[in-house]
Amino acid sequence: MTASGYAARPWLHLLSEAQRAPVHPPASVVHALRAAVARTPEHTALAYFDGRIDYRETDALSDSVAGHLASRGLRRGDRVAIMLQNSPQFVLALLGAWKAGATVVPVNPMYKSAEVAHVLADAEVTALVCADRSWEAFLRGTVAASPVRIVLTTCERDLQTRDDPRVLAFDRLPVPADTDDLLAVARRGLPLPAERGPAAEDVALISYTSGTSGRPKGAMNTHANIMVNAERQRAGHPLAPGAGYFALAPLFHITGMVCELAACFANAGTLVLAYRFHPGVVLDAFAEHRPAYTVGPSTAFMALAAHPDATPGHFDSFQVISSGGAPLPPALVEKFRAGFGPYLRNGYGLTECTAPCASVPHQREAPVDPASGTLSVGVPGPDTVVRIVDEAGEDVPFGEQGEIAVRGPQVVPGYWRLPEATGEAFPDGELRTGDIGFMDRDGWLYVVDRKKDMINASGFKVWPREVEDVLYTHPAVREAAVVGVPDAYRGESVKAYVSLRPGTSVEPAELAAYCAERLAAYKYPREVEILGELPKTASGKILRRELRSPSG
Repeated sequence: MTASGYAARPWLHLLSEAQRAPVHPPASVVHALRAAVARTPEHTALAYFDGRIDYRETDALSDSVAGHLASRGLRRGDRVAIMLQNSPQFVLALLGAWKAGATVVPVNPMYKSAEVAHVLADAEVTALVCADRSWEAFLRGTVAASPVRIVLTTCERDLQTRDDPRVLAFDRLPVPADTDDLLAVARRGLPLPAERGPAAEDVALISYTSGTSGRPKGAMNTHANIMVNAERQRAGHPLAPGAGYFALAPLFHITGMVCELAACFANAGTLVLAYRFHPGVVLDAFAEHRPAYTVGPSTAFMALAAHPDATPGHFDSFQVISSGGAPLPPALVEKFRAGFGPYLRNGYGLTECTAPCASVPHQREAPVDPASGTLSVGVPGPDTVVRIVDEAGEDVPFGEQGEIAVRGPQVVPGYWRLPEATGEAFPDGELRTGDIGFMDRDGWLYVVDRKKDMINASGFKVWPREVEDVLYTHPAVREAAVVGVPDAYRGESVKAYVSLRPGTSVEPAELAAYCAERLAAYKYPREVEILGELPKTASGKILRRELRSPSG
């Protein structure tokens, strides 16, 4: 470590005494669940529309799932893929797999056959839990050529009776003859397999990255990785035990898994589920369940703010609202606070560091860098060291840009069966994120952009985030993404894609001129294209890759 001072953790003075204190997390989410059962067995663990499952029942149902998996020959360390939306069935399958000693492989339900086939083969998955309609539509054929030999299916319209057509617009099907029904298995009362429970050092998840560059890789998140971040979330937020946590981020994504599900169980809270994101459904759930906490991408908050029914009353139960998974423009923070009251707390993390490695402490607000207009993503925790490094891995001075590197108890041990990729991304156990950023002398971290997204216009560096942040200040812009496109004269030039707020209109040339007034000549977009929606990952991150190559 050079004299630049990252090792001294200058951010510690920004944390409260409680936030600086050591944490002693449970060994796993299963251990946190059992502690909650012992304290408040009748408290609601899972709320799903009008359905409720308390902690005692959640424990018993997942015990039976574990017993079934063991009876079908699942061994400790085998992989169980779960391909479901935010429903109680996801949680029961997750807990059951962990209680059976398995490693869970969360699978995005939006994946197509080839994407699922890659995950099942790469992780050598033994068991699959999925929606009945997905099984009938394409998974039966996909699984036939995979190592999967145990299949559980479920209908995610079950465990509630409201059947909201905005998100649950599909039929209940007969239980497929070649699978077992997850809920029937859970209600069978099968005994928990002996000596199978997870240990802190066991791999809890193989979380496949979204593949923004190259083929998805499986990050190995241990139970200890999950619980140290979950406990930091619990200790760092002033939420009463038993508080409501709304699952805005998908549970199959690391943010939802850690900051919603694991943190909720660590606090013996109620996890509120609403299948998948729909702004109107989410607002209704806020009004009904009155949650105290949620976390989601900035794109979700843009959609909620743009909904015609949104009022400050929908948000007045929240004590903490966090944003992560996609860049948070400063303009959105101020628009949201002015319109609805809450302050959106920025955060930063990756699958490889098991969700957050930096966040805005509850008692503070993130500064905006005066030179670039970038909103800080917060500060690291007391047991994490974030430093900014050059191409040789050496520290750069405070205020200078470089690659963000992370070392701490949340950093995964590596990628599943990829020793070379592990060595490259985790030299000496430190995560090289591939993100460009800087840190000020007080310890506030700023993320500029992805290394590979930098645009080279006539030899000048242009970071898309800087242009996007300007676009977000325009009153008509709802979403923005900036990419580099080939240019015979400049090498690359800047192109912007935007979607508009409902009820607004603007010409592309107006947006280009708006940026030209606020940015250097080489930075403003020479071309602006207006789309109805921008392509996103399931976690809400805008996919610049698809915009660069619309034809795929």
